[in-house]
Amino acid sequence: MELLDKLSVLADAAKYDAACTSSGAKRGFERGKIGCTSSGVMGCCHSFSADGRCITLLKVLLSNDCMYDCKYCVNRRTNETRRATFTPEELADLTIQFYRRNYIEGLFLSSGVLRSPDYTTELMIRALSILRREYLFNGYIHAKAIPGTSPELVEQLGMLADRLSVNIELPSEASLRALAPNKTKAAVLRPMRFIADRGQENRRELVKYRHAPRFAPAGQATQMIVGATGESDRRILTLTQSLYDTYHLKRVFYSAYVPVVENTLLPSLDTKPPLLREHRLYQADWLLRFYGFRAGELLDEGQPDFDPLLDPKCCWALRHPDFFPVEVNRADYEALLRVPGIGVVSAKRILVARRGGALRAEDLKKLGVVLKRAQYFLTCSGRSTAPLRLSLEGVRRNLTATERASLPAGPLDQLSLFEPA
Repeated sequence: MELLDKLSVLADAAKYDAACTSSGAKRGFERGKIGCTSSGVMGCCHSFSADGRCITLLKVLLSNDCMYDCKYCVNRRTNETRRATFTPEELADLTIQFYRRNYIEGLFLSSGVLRSPDYTTELMIRALSILRREYLFNGYIHAKAIPGTSPELVEQLGMLADRLSVNIELPSEASLRALAPNKTKAAVLRPMRFIADRGQENRRELVKYRHAPRFAPAGQATQMIVGATGESDRRILTLTQSLYDTYHLKRVFYSAYVPVVENTLLPSLDTKPPLLREHRLYQADWLLRFYGFRAGELLDEGQPDFDPLLDPKCCWALRHPDFFPVEVNRADYEALLRVPGIGVVSAKRILVARRGGALRAEDLKKLGVVLKRAQYFLTCSGRSTAPLRLSLEGVRRNLTATERASLPAGPLDQLSLFEPA
């Protein structure tokens, strides 16, 4: 098979993996090396397409030939699909040629499981070693650590990549047993724990030895498939909270399940991907990471799923009328973050601006507050910022109308790398 034919097959096979990001890399300029596109602390920033693709990375599989038979996966062993495998040399050369043509800034590398997790990881390590040591490529690399890989190989992979990720795939062990019989929860969590522990150990080494090798400096991430099985949003978000607390993940990515294979345990092929549900989970994930919310606050047994008509923060506010109104001129930072329409940046601006005098309702918009949401939950010097006094149901109706206006009018579709624009 020609190299470009392999690229066509393996890039298309990688499109269902949403865990593709480069934020957090800290690669600075090094004399004689290539690929560093930013000297900023946060590293490179990239654009994302609707399916989660980071469009300035080469996002590809080493191979779509897999010994596993996960029922939800288009690359499963028993599925009839076109197969291809890069050699480590081919992959390294392709990456560097794409970089030299200014097509990409880095590499996102995953793979099906060839022969065994260790054998596959050895091929990935060989490819990344060629890039780093022969081509002196100093750009961003995100690599997938395959569950079941020995810790020694995960260590080598982490020394070559900026970020590692281990996909948890499904939100419960029961779902894994039903749909991915070759995988277990323990096999997925074991490399996660190793990466977390090794990352902490490496940070201590760097305190003592400035030039010590860096292990996965941009941390680790994971991905969960949403909609393939019947778990509630509460179950997914509770697992997310646990992963952040236990393994110190940088990101949890959510991928709306796209029916690509026929199976009685999966949604039918004509089922639309739950993209709005995926969107709500990302909004809730943001609240966990930056706004001080906990999973148990956002959903409970009485409401196990997010309202598709309202964002999670508005839903929380409507369920906690006792917390409001919040007085803009006296509330602390944490209280301001609980107000719909106030974000991290606007909350900090409020704290700075009110030092010079009491804020008025007309000042808030200039500070970045989204008043069409925040007005129902704020007071300025004791006066409500809302033009009318509304019941809780009236506020809900107005917020729902605002949310509908912000959503696309047509159907939501996931993009393919090879479809015409």
